[in-house]
Amino acid sequence: MRQEINITDTDIGYAEKILLSEGKEFDPERRTFIRDLTTLDLQAVPGSGKTTALLAKLLILEKYMPLNSGRGVLVISHTNAAVDEIKERIGKYCPKLFAYPNFIGTIQSFVDTFLAIPFFTNQFKQKPFRIDNEIYDEQVERFYLNTNNVGLKNYLNRQIDGLAFLKSLRITTQGKLISYLNGTPETFKLKNPETATYKSLLQFKLNLLKKGYLHFDDAYSLADFQLKSISNYSSILQKRFLYVFVDEMQDMDIHQHNLIEEVFHPDESTQSILQRIGDKNQAIYNAGSVQLENIWSVRNSVLYINGSHRLSPRIASLVQNLALTPNPVEGRNVNSDGSSIDIKPIIFVYLDDTKGMVIPAFADKIKELQASGSIPINPSHKFMAVAWRKEHEDADKMALSDYWPPFAKANSGPQIDFKVLEDYILYFDKEKKTLESVRKNILNALLKILRLENVEDENERVYTKRKLFNFFKTLENNEYEVLILNLYKWSISSIRGKGQETIVSIREYIPTFLSVFQKTIASSANFINSESEIKEVEIEDEPKLNRFESDGVNIEIGTIHSAKGQTHTATLYLETYFHKDGNGANAKSYESQRLAGQLMGKQISSTVGTRVKQSARMAYVGFSRPTHLLSIAIHKDRYDSVLSDINHDDWEIIEIETVD
Repeated sequence: MRQEINITDTDIGYAEKILLSEGKEFDPERRTFIRDLTTLDLQAVPGSGKTTALLAKLLILEKYMPLNSGRGVLVISHTNAAVDEIKERIGKYCPKLFAYPNFIGTIQSFVDTFLAIPFFTNQFKQKPFRIDNEIYDEQVERFYLNTNNVGLKNYLNRQIDGLAFLKSLRITTQGKLISYLNGTPETFKLKNPETATYKSLLQFKLNLLKKGYLHFDDAYSLADFQLKSISNYSSILQKRFLYVFVDEMQDMDIHQHNLIEEVFHPDESTQSILQRIGDKNQAIYNAGSVQLENIWSVRNSVLYINGSHRLSPRIASLVQNLALTPNPVEGRNVNSDGSSIDIKPIIFVYLDDTKGMVIPAFADKIKELQASGSIPINPSHKFMAVAWRKEHEDADKMALSDYWPPFAKANSGPQIDFKVLEDYILYFDKEKKTLESVRKNILNALLKILRLENVEDENERVYTKRKLFNFFKTLENNEYEVLILNLYKWSISSIRGKGQETIVSIREYIPTFLSVFQKTIASSANFINSESEIKEVEIEDEPKLNRFESDGVNIEIGTIHSAKGQTHTATLYLETYFHKDGNGANAKSYESQRLAGQLMGKQISSTVGTRVKQSARMAYVGFSRPTHLLSIAIHKDRYDSVLSDINHDDWEIIEIETVD
């Protein structure tokens, strides 16, 4: 029996006090969604506050916990950052929500926790070593380089990329091999299970599974096994979770979408209430996938939030023109004093030799608008320049690094696994004020050395941190105490900035460490002794590399993917090359060429070609970031060719001339 919860105005008022600024209220669109506890889809425009509305619903559900029959709430999002935001904003108000029987996490963590790990544990009587692409790929590379199977080597060498093929292998629920990339089965020509090569590949994959090395995609394969091996397993999960909320639904891949539908299938037989929340027009993962219409088909019961509290009316009308799934976008943003925001979007027209002046020109325009009072001096949100493509090898193809050359030197975020020992020591999370981050990195480096030297425990499994400590505790000498003391000394030394001294000390200890396992340095020599691939100076300078500063105006520089979900005060969209469509005068490679009609006020058609759809989705996300100023940089040749008749009442045109 389902619990009837009627959300009242008092409930909504409680959530408003926690989530909104003083005096602010949820508008009718959001109140309708907050009150609705039936299976539905919510389509919400950028800046609509859909996540805040979801948080309001969760805050209210907390007040009615425990739910009848001990049932729980499941909240699934696409990224860890989104999950962290939920915890940061309402965690202290919702102790029950963040405890059993509820679960809040990414789609990957849900699949791992409730499907893949239970199946693996039941099958192999132990938990997987790690579900992680980096560690998995490391093991595949070792096999690829060291296998003595001549027939298999010859087969892999005949592939376009034998290593990539080997990394892509998964096992279906029928026990067959398939080449599986990002949840999508690819063509796999070797289908005869009786051939020696097929058997070798299958054995290789099974050995990896038995040792607990799982790719993220493997978790979905094991999830399928779990659902098929226990006929009522979906029903068990439905009984556990009365309410299921999937945020940022547009970012789910097809295998993730299908799994959610299979488990919670919203038909008469389901015992769960499933609400899918997002914006189909913002689906830009998988290189701007155009398959979304086939992935996320909206339900008969669908709610819309059309009002954007981020966008001004001028920007909203541009964003609406780019929506492949038609959905009115109402710009409701106003200045803090209640006055309207009426800043014309800007096109910066540049030449070959002035492309490097686009971002400085953007900064100058911000300063001018601040001086006139049109943009706040101390805005609530940042300024950012964004682009689709980071870099190109061809000099005549524009990319982000052409507008801002230092960007290409920037490093990626923290990793679990690195290619050389030094990187573990130099590149730990320095934001944390404890020794935890660097200590974990050092232990991961020692475990990698054991993997490279093929050191396994008594069950032919790789060592984990816990197993390593337990093994050292069994030794009769004082090796355990030595290891613990060294970890402390190395961590302190690294925190104090003595990275190179720490590296030398660890290298000196490694022979002693390996001798415990009757091993010497062999296969791990390059890993131990090679120079760092990440220089400390680059790590320290990375924020500067990705930022332009001028008279107090700081402009961050990044990709559209990195800016997704963000709010900016001003955004500069830098057009970049993405494939070539057509020939001669009809060739189209840049956003200005593919989306000229939309920039001039025409609604995009859903029947446009694939490249246009991809460009529209990227522009939709990029254009919908700013509260005040939207700008786009377009080369003069392309501007003159396709936009010379643009309405100057809708756009301000700034030509960046060559400086003599």
